[in-house]
Amino acid sequence: MSDYIVLVVDDEEDMRTLIEMYLLNSGYHCLQAQDGEEAIRCLERATVDLILLDIMMPQRDGFLVCEELRRKSDVPIIFVSAKGEEWDKVKGLKLGGDDYVVKPFNPGELMARVEAVLRRTGKKTTLYTEQDVVKLGKIEVNQKARTVTINGTPINVTLKEFDLLLFLMRHKNQALSREQLLEHVWEGSYGSSLRTVDTHIKTLRMKLKEADYIQTVWGIGYKMGDGHA
Repeated sequence: MSDYIVLVVDDEEDMRTLIEMYLLNSGYHCLQAQDGEEAIRCLERATVDLILLDIMMPQRDGFLVCEELRRKSDVPIIFVSAKGEEWDKVKGLKLGGDDYVVKPFNPGELMARVEAVLRRTGKKTTLYTEQDVVKLGKIEVNQKARTVTINGTPINVTLKEFDLLLFLMRHKNQALSREQLLEHVWEGSYGSSLRTVDTHIKTLRMKLKEADYIQTVWGIGYKMGDGHA
């Protein structure tokens, strides 16, 4: 596994999952964002070496995302889009894109483009320190890369699932109310909707599988056990 972290931005979940599979098989770490807004938030919280950016997305398309990023970052960007007209490619490159791949693409070609851009730009993340990594039983969370592994195998989690898991792990064996989790993980953005905590706990448990150390504390909320399933 390399130290490179690639952010995949695409509004189609199947496409994000497919590209992530190619990246993981090629030894890269992978983060996902379903739209431009989520991509911007992700980049504010994680160090990323390369972005694979779709163009046709709701609210804020890839061109606008690239334009905004180039005002404050030189992170390499490869557009991955079904828009294959010459002027689309020219526009993407003029806005600051480093390469342009048209869907449908050959997996080998995409990975070759990723490798070439990273080699050309010389981008590489700093090696992680022990303080960047939180371990509990079979779970290992890398805070800088924002990755989660179970027995060394990467699992795909959303941004909020990651934040929720990390918060629970940092407060191992502490009973935390839904209100506390909502306040610290969602920072009030979901108002008083406590059900969103239960929903994210449910999906997180499904992904953790044999490493599900999350315990329900009846009448209060949840707590992370000591790492013994």
